[in-house]
Formats: sequence, C-alpha cells, structure tokens
Amino acid sequence: MVDDRDRDADRNNAAIAAMRSISAPSSRTNLHSCSANSNSTTTNNNIKKHNSLDHNHDFMITNNNIILTRAGSSSNHRHEVTTRFLESDNSPTKSNAIQRSQSQRPLPEFVASDGGDEDGSIFSPPIRAAIPPGRPPSLELRPRPLRDTQLGTFFRLITCSDTQIWAGSESGLRFWNFSDMYLNMGSGKTVRPSGDENAAPFHESVTTSSVMCMVMDISSRIVWSGHKDGKIRLWKMDQSLDGTPFKEGLMWRAHRGPVLSITMTSYGDLWSGCEGGMIKVWPWETIEKAFSLKHDEKHMASFLVERSYIDLRTQVTINGACPLPHSDIKYLLSDNSRAKVWSAGYLSFALWDARTRELLKVFNIDGQIETRVDTPPPVPDPCVEDEVKTKSLLASKKDKSRSSLSFLQRSRNALMGAADAVRRVAVKGAFGDDNLRTEAVGLAGDGMIWTGCTNGLLVQWDGNGNRLRDFNYHPFVVQCLCTFGERIWVGYVTGVIQVLNLDGNLLGEWVAHNSQVIKMAVGSGYVFTLANHGGIRGWMITSPSPLDNILRSEVSCKEAIYTKLEKIKLFTGTWNVGQGRASHESLILWLGSAVSDAGIVVVGLQEVEMGAGFLAMSAARETVGIEGTSSGQWWLETIGKHLDEGATFERMGSRQLAGLLIALWVRKNLIPHIGDVDAAAVPCGLGHAIGNKGAVGLRLRVYDRIMCFVNCHFAAHLEAVNRRNADFDHIYRTMTFNRPNLLNASAGMVVFFSFFVFVNLGSLSSLHSSGMVVLNYWLSILFPAAANSSSTQMLQPTNAVGIPSEGRKPELSEADLVIFLGDLNYRLHSTSYEEAKDLISQRCFDWLRERDQLRAEMRATKVFQGMREGLIAFPPTYKFQRNQAGLGGYDSSEKKRIPAWCDRILYRDNRSSSATECNLECPVVSSILMYEACMDVTDSDHKPVRCVFSVDIASIDESIKRQEFGRIIGSNEKIKLHGNLYDVPETVVSTNNIIVQNKDQSLLQISNEGEKDKAIFEIICGGQSTIQEDGEASEQHLRGSFGFPRWLEVTPATGVIEPGNVAEVLVDQGDFHTREEFIDGISQNCWREDTKDKVVMLMLNVHGSCSTATKSHRLCVASKTIYDDSESNHSRKIKTSTLQQPGLLKNLSSSSAADTQPSLHSPSKHKKSKNRKSTPVGLRIH
Repeated sequence: MVDDRDRDADRNNAAIAAMRSISAPSSRTNLHSCSANSNSTTTNNNIKKHNSLDHNHDFMITNNNIILTRAGSSSNHRHEVTTRFLESDNSPTKSNAIQRSQSQRPLPEFVASDGGDEDGSIFSPPIRAAIPPGRPPSLELRPRPLRDTQLGTFFRLITCSDTQIWAGSESGLRFWNFSDMYLNMGSGKTVRPSGDENAAPFHESVTTSSVMCMVMDISSRIVWSGHKDGKIRLWKMDQSLDGTPFKEGLMWRAHRGPVLSITMTSYGDLWSGCEGGMIKVWPWETIEKAFSLKHDEKHMASFLVERSYIDLRTQVTINGACPLPHSDIKYLLSDNSRAKVWSAGYLSFALWDARTRELLKVFNIDGQIETRVDTPPPVPDPCVEDEVKTKSLLASKKDKSRSSLSFLQRSRNALMGAADAVRRVAVKGAFGDDNLRTEAVGLAGDGMIWTGCTNGLLVQWDGNGNRLRDFNYHPFVVQCLCTFGERIWVGYVTGVIQVLNLDGNLLGEWVAHNSQVIKMAVGSGYVFTLANHGGIRGWMITSPSPLDNILRSEVSCKEAIYTKLEKIKLFTGTWNVGQGRASHESLILWLGSAVSDAGIVVVGLQEVEMGAGFLAMSAARETVGIEGTSSGQWWLETIGKHLDEGATFERMGSRQLAGLLIALWVRKNLIPHIGDVDAAAVPCGLGHAIGNKGAVGLRLRVYDRIMCFVNCHFAAHLEAVNRRNADFDHIYRTMTFNRPNLLNASAGMVVFFSFFVFVNLGSLSSLHSSGMVVLNYWLSILFPAAANSSSTQMLQPTNAVGIPSEGRKPELSEADLVIFLGDLNYRLHSTSYEEAKDLISQRCFDWLRERDQLRAEMRATKVFQGMREGLIAFPPTYKFQRNQAGLGGYDSSEKKRIPAWCDRILYRDNRSSSATECNLECPVVSSILMYEACMDVTDSDHKPVRCVFSVDIASIDESIKRQEFGRIIGSNEKIKLHGNLYDVPETVVSTNNIIVQNKDQSLLQISNEGEKDKAIFEIICGGQSTIQEDGEASEQHLRGSFGFPRWLEVTPATGVIEPGNVAEVLVDQGDFHTREEFIDGISQNCWREDTKDKVVMLMLNVHGSCSTATKSHRLCVASKTIYDDSESNHSRKIKTSTLQQPGLLKNLSSSSAADTQPSLHSPSKHKKSKNRKSTPVGLRIH
C-alpha cells in the first residue's frame, strides 16, 4: 500500500512538472476524457478533499487527474498542456471498455462562486448538523415517516396524560407509554407498520373511521375520540395488551355528520360539536351508569348513552329563532377555572355555563356581541314556483331554435367560464377571504383564553369573553396552541413554534419541523409537537433555557454512535427531442448500460410537443390544474419499458409543463428509503405565463435527505445571455413544490364540465347532434387523457401553506442536493461557425470552453452560483441535422448556427469547500463518474447528454439517538442539578375543612411562600361521599375529569400566584340543581337534587412555572347539616371518617405529573402578614 501511494505521488509530481516545462504548442490533438488511471479507493478518499476549483483555476486537482492551468494563461498554452498530458496516458485510440472503466472514477469539476455575501444566503448549501443551530435538542418520538407509507393513516391529533401520549389518525388511534419512549423498536410488543421502523414502541387500535378530535379523562383513565363517521368512541388507557390491536370500550353514533370537536367540562359532562352549529351534551350520570353495566351488556350501554344526549341548539331555540350561528363547531374548550365552556367557529364564539348548560353570550372575533338571530328558510310560495317553471320552459323552447353557430359560441363560453370558476375556487380555498378567522383556541394557566388567527394574530380574552390584547410575532397561520404553567406555545403553518409568557412576551422561537405544526400537547416534562407529515418531537418543557446548551453538547458528543453512511449511484439524462420520438436503438445508446447499476434514474426532456396552439391549450389546462399529453405519456411508457419498470424500477414521479417533461425512476430495493416525491413547474415564456420556456422539477427524500432535480429550457439565441440568466434566477427563487394528486384529475374535470354545460345549456339529450360533436371535441382537447386509464394526471394544488414567496427562502436553497439539467441554450461567443467546426473536428475543446457563455457567466457569479459541472470532454451537442451521423452533421443550412454546448447538467451538494467529508454537518457529498454526450443518436437536432453521480449520504439512526438521549437525561449530573431550579414553591393554605351552608360563600386562601418562583394551582374534585344513617361516609365516587358535583361551585379553580402573594378562592353551595333525564334530546323526567349529607374531597395541586413536579393537599367540603351544633359529636365522627378514606391519595395520584406529592404546610388558621397582597377572585397578581 505504501509503495502504491509513493508511485501515485511520484506520478502526480511528474505530471505537474511536465505541465510546467511544456513549451508553446505546435500541434493539436483530440480530447476524449480527463480521467487518468488511478486506484478507485484512493480516488474516492481524495475526491472529498480536492474536487473543487480554486478561484484561479478552471479545474480541480485530484490524484491522477489532469489539471488545466490558471485562468490567466493563454488558451493555446492551456490547450497544449492538456493535449500532451492526454497523449501520455489517455490516448483517444484506447478502447471503449477502458474508457468506461475510467468513467467510474471521479472527474474534474468546474465550481462557480456562490456570489459572496450579497446572495450567498440562498445559493450557499443549507446548514446541517446533528442538532440544527438555533434549535433546542429534541426527542424524536416518531421520526418523520415517508409520505407514501402513510396514505390513509396520517396523524392529525395528539393528547397527553401523565403516563401516555395518544395520537389520532385517519384510521384509528395509537399510544406510547412514557416509560418506553427511549427504547427502540425491538423493545415493543407490536409489529411495526411501514414508516415506523425507528419510532418508539407503541400500541395501535383496531381500524376505525378518521379521528377528528380527542379528549382525555384522567380520573376515569379513558380517552374519548370523535370520528368522521359521526361516532364517539371510548378507549381505556390502562388495559392488558397482547400485541394485537386494542378495541374500544364503548361506541355510539353521536351526530349524522363528523364529530368536529369534543371536551369534558368541570362537572364531568361530555360535550361534542358538529356541522351546522350542532352541540350535544352527554351527562356524566348516564355515562357512569353505562360504566356499571357488564361487558356482555356493552350494546345496551351504548344504546343508553346514545339516547341520553341534550341538544343545546334546540334548548336555546325559541319559536324557530336561534341565537347561535349555523357555522360548524370547530372548537370546544372547557374553562375549568370558571366552570364555563367556549364553543367556536371560524368567525364567532358562544359562551356557556358548564353547570347549568345555559347560553351566556354569543360574540364575534372582534368581541362584539352578536344580536343576529338565525331563522329557518322560508317556505316557498307554490304560485311563485309555477311562474318560474313556466318562464324556464319558454326559455328552453327558445334555446332549441337557436342556430348551431350560437350553440358553439355558448359552449365555448361555458367551458371557459367553468375553467375560470375552478381557478377562482382553488385560490379562494387555499388562501381564504378572512385573515382574522380563528384557527386555534387554548386556556392559559392564569385562566385567560388565547386564540390564534389566520394572519398570525394572537388574541387574549378574559373568562367572560372580553377581548383584551392582541399580539403578532409571526405573520403566518396559527395552527395550534398549547399551555402549561406560565408558558404558552404557539405552532405555525411554517413549522415555527414560539414560546410566550402569560403577559404575551416572546421568550423564544425556533423551527420545530420543516412542515406545518398541527398539534401540541404537554406530558412527562416535554412539549410534544405533531407535524403535518406525521412526525412527533418532544421539546424540554423548560426550553429555551441554559439546559438546552448542556443537552446539545452531550448529544453532539455521541454523534459517531448514531450516524449512518449510505452510497448510491444516480443517473441523470437530458435531451431536447425536437417534437420527435426516439428509436429503440437511440434509447439503448443514451441509457444503455449507464443505468445498469444506478439506484435512481432522472430523465429530463425538452420540446416533447410544441406549436402555438398546443402552448395556448397547455396554459389553459394548467390554470385548472391539469397537465400531461399523449406525447409525454409515450415517452414515460417507452423509457419505463427500457428500464424494466415494474420489475427492476418503479416510476415515483413525473411532471410536464407544455413541452418540458421530467420523470424519476427508483430501483425497487431502494424504495423503502425514498419517498415524499413532490412536483413543481415554473413557466418563463411570454411574461412567465407560457411553458415554451421554463422548468419542471421533482423533489424527494433519500435516506431522509432532500434532493431536487430541475429540468430547464432557457431563452434561445446567441445574444439572449441576460434573458437566460434571468430565467435561472426566476426559476431558482420561485419554484415551489407541491404534492401530486394521486387521483385521475381528468375524469373528475370531465364530470364537472359536463355538469356545468348541462346546467347552463339545458339537458344534453336535447342538444343538436352537431352540438354533441362540438362538446366532445372540446372535451377531447381539454382532457385528451381522460379516455386513457393508464395516463398519469396530476392536479397542481395551490400552496396549502399560504406563505408568500417573498417571505421565505427559495425551496431549492433548502435541498441537500440540487441538479439542474436541460437545454440551457448558452452558446459559444467570439467565434465563427467555420472556426468552431474546425476546432471540433480536431477535438480541441479547451479553446472552445474559453468561449462558453455559461462558464463565463458562472465565473462572473451571474448564474448558477455555487454550482459544479464536470469537465466537458465531448463535442458541442447543438445544432445537428436530423438523421445524419458524425461530426459532419452540424447545421449546414443558411443560418449555420454556431455549434454550442446547449445541453448541460450542473449540481450543488452540501459542500461549502473542497475539503469537506461526508458527515452530519455535510450529509450529501457527490462526485461525477460520467459526463458525456451520445453523439451517435440522430433523432433530434440536439444530442442527448448523460451524467452519472456517486452520492455519499450521512443520516441519523433515530432509534439509537433516542436511546442515547434517554441515557443522557437519566444519568447526567449537570441536568439533574439544573432541574433543581424548577422545584415546586412552598405554598400554604388557610384551612383543611370548608363548610358550605345557606348558599354562603367560603373563602379559601392560598399563599405562595416562595421568593422568586410563581406557583400555579389547580383545584379538582377527588370524589363525593354520601353520609349514611350511621354517620359513616360511603365510598368515594369520582366524576369524569375530576369534575365537581353540580351543587358545588369553586371559583377560580385554577390560577397563578406571584411570589409572596395570596390567591383567594370562593367555595360556594350553588342553587339546588334540577336534574333532568333526556331521551333523544327530549326531557322525560326531572327532579330536585339533594345536597344534604354529602362530603366532597377537593384536591389542591400546585406546581412551579416550568416543572411537572406537583405538591398536593386535601380539602374537605361538607354541607350545613353535617356540622350542625346539636350534632357536633356526630359531625366530628363524619369528619374523621371522611378525612381518613383509604386509598384516596392513590385515586388522586393521576392528577400529579410528578412521582412525588409532599404535603403542604397547612395551619388551621392562617393570618396574613401586613406586606402580603391578596389576589382578587379570578385575577392574577402582577
């Protein structure tokens, strides 16, 4: 090995010395390749260190590869250097087999500058790292799955308890136990579906209808889910699992339409919202009764609950007038602090009393009370209907008498009008008309309500529905809100999350996902975020904080353990086919053996079909989202057959814009690691509207790295250099990728157009025969592939994210590998036709490269900034006479166009310098193994060009990284020490026992003895007992969601206490509640609830600002008859028996998010100090 290296070094030195000593040129020789013999292993190692261009040279130096001299040398001198070196080791007389062997070694490359500081931010490679800078470390609970593996199973919701996180998808539910979240997939008990190989162990439910909403009942340890089929399902959180999908415990049909929202109130009732403003309440008493039935009576339990609903819309409708709008109930929020419920649509709110279920107010997004009353539509007058029918019949008879020409004009207008209507509907559906509509609702720790709007506005409301303040830190759609302690997390459509305090001040922000953040939940010390692509990440609840830097350092030190390296070969080919079709022999010459060992094949074609009429019709079809032609389909099928599509390769994406077509095939063994294929098109012709010039692109994920391929056709003619540069700049900055629609768009549009014509022109059966011919003619033009079921059509969806292009970086700049290919149309300048042909015939390409417009513009950083191209060692590929072989086939017409390298392939990977090796900071490193033209193909006036890349990819093994993350969290002393900053502050309560009688209010005082940390408190009900005749208390009965009995009011039940201050809570015996039994929404029975002889155990839970550790304290609340003076001994007996209920703390422990629940200091009588402030009821002290 040492001898080999010495020989290589000697050979390099000799070559360089020879280059320095060569005299002026005396002759010209042919040039075929710039690769020399070398050991392949040595080349692969050195290509990462040397395969970039110094700014003073045209080509790089690699071991045993030729180097052209400095750019300042004369062209003749550089030509002679190249010639002599090639004659010594790369004679053109070598066989094709030897040349192919040499093509497997990396070629020299030309590298353009990225433009410096002015535009370097968008042309430079994206910043990559094991933990991206500016973002806290995260736990990958479920790494981003490939989209193709999630069809029909996309996640849409997450919610957390103290021990589990649940997710709702389009096909069911799934949950993770927090005790298993650091384990790898081998530790789970279930079989992993495709796309979840690196997820933490989870358990999955049986298949259900799409989950629309979820809510947890911690006290009963159950999860309620609302579904698209209108059903509500109950799932047990604690159940025995044997590896098979778990089933629901209860199910009933709640609504005719989908269940859009669901919540549990502070009194244990279950509320659900549906379309058309429908709200139903399922009383806890009926649900509790259903729980008591045996398993074999499950059907009876479902029937019992299903018929027990209370229709709130019917309850507030008087004489047919309803104050509620007919808008869908998108959100239901239980304000447990004040025992209220918020129901919301996009533009309006309704406020309800959770205890009495009475409607308190209806108001709009501006906070103004709505006085409008919705009434049923009026019954139509039969006389008016008869008059309308008569006029319609006369109009129909008049239409039949019209001429055939009139019908042709009307049919054309109808079709064009329909196309315009589809376009306007698509735009309206994507961006909406009202930027202020509500997209998210959340309850903060201090009892304030926060809403997020389409324009990024955050609105703070008090508990009575009064609008207080507005904030706007990010001008994009707010997707979700999440609160815990004194922090508010906001998730945006851009993938950004922000952290605010209760005053609305911004504490931090970062990009959590490269997709929309659609849901967030808090559990086990993490804020979990669900992205639109299905990935779930957990962020430390303390972030941003100094703990982030400690974690980042520790996790980065383990990078070598969780890094994976992959290598693939990538074939790219470009060809301007000039509206022709290739012969089988031409495809063999172009693709041939070059794709034999390629893992990915990308083909770009130009001028598949042209002509003014075709371009106009293509532009019209693009406006309604239809693309593809019969010629394009022929090319896809023909190339697919050559690649053995279906057996060896699979086509994973294609996109056509007028005459531009790009398609991508992947070898079958790589499909599990490749997906998320998106398409894009950018027209550049006629005011950026026509696709005769422009680009089509495909984007995909390969081993979790982003690759983009762009097929271009730039402006023609020698003098149009600036236009070509502008075309590139426009494409690079504006290309936006969208998910292709897998449905056949043509079939759907034919139905739409047929219906539109039917409505506007009358019954199709009454049309003239000539009219039917014309209609079929228009449909055949607009939808030529509708009759061909094998035709691949895609809808071009609008930008669902809704981010203006000027407000974000170009999508191409975020890719790890970008490859541009196509007819770039750059010509040779400062030369003549005869001179260029003479140099080509002698294969003297060095001098011609000096005249290449593209290289000159790249050196001047005017185009393709920061990109690379292999050494051009093939003749110019334009312009040739068709069907004429050899170099004598260049254009000999009157125009005699100067030959040029119009057809090119350039790329940019993650390297920012020549010495970068493949790792997580530079995850994609490419080298060129082959770059050549197929000069024997004569089907077009252009020659096809092909380029083969060797691509090294570094990716993260998320399961191993998650294990290391768990070890660091559990064992690092610095992290444990830092956690002490977030202990629970010392808190004192004024009393353990509260007496309620004669509707008097009792005052409970909670004081924060801490000096710097705020205390966040929550009061819940641990159960209710009934006093028996012997004075003993019955068994405690918990209500749903730790709800209060209806006769008890606690206000506020949640709040924030500043250090050294006191919060006051009112405990009140409310009015005697009238209980009603409903069947199918109709009241059947009613009776007065008895509040005497009852004891309620309240639980006061306190935690710190950013800590899930909780301290709990018990409070006993009893009615007046229990503590009557004449029965003091009896009352004391009841009091003692009640306070000593066995297992009470055990039942209540689920309310705490921490393992420890130390008792609080609770004197029987607490005196306030003079300097202590008292918190007004329902308010928070500042």
